[in-house]
Amino acid sequence: MDQDSQAARTVVRLEYATIALAALEAAAALVSGVWAGSVALVAFGGDSLVEMLSGLVVLGQLSALVHARGGRITEHRSHRILAVLFYALALYVTVNAAAALLSVHRPHENALGVVVSAASTVVMPLLAWRKRRGAARLRARGLTAVARLVAADAAETALCATLAVSTLVGVVLASLHWWWADPLASLAVVYFAMREGREAWECDPD
Repeated sequence: MDQDSQAARTVVRLEYATIALAALEAAAALVSGVWAGSVALVAFGGDSLVEMLSGLVVLGQLSALVHARGGRITEHRSHRILAVLFYALALYVTVNAAAALLSVHRPHENALGVVVSAASTVVMPLLAWRKRRGAARLRARGLTAVARLVAADAAETALCATLAVSTLVGVVLASLHWWWADPLASLAVVYFAMREGREAWECDPD
């Protein structure tokens, strides 16, 4: 096995872990969010779905690299797909948070939501760090376009961690009857999602 393929396989394992964890997060956050009427938890579940889709996109590109398939056009399209996912998340969170604030929506207490968001604040930053290291290894071997794709996916994982923190704060404060904290907490991700989406969209393969 050459070093390029070995570096790609390491990141592939991280993507499989991302997909599995994101699927669990999405299920738990969406179920608990709908049950409690929490915009922040539903937004977090939506972000987890984006994280899962992002992992699938990167996984497909890395698999092509491992098997010596794909190319510049495929890599460029993958960057654009990630950008669209970021933009879609930002729009979704903004619309739902605005609706909750305008309707003075008051979420219920939710222990499962607290547990899920708390666990993600610990796990996701570590996973994002490992992906950035994997991207650096790919870049050092001259695989610049794929490295950028992995770095963009690492940013999405870090974004998931950011939203987990804001969700945790919002859910806890909402349980103390600060109802507005829940939708406001969900807005924390919008700035980062727009920024990362723009960078992914403008990222051209070398």
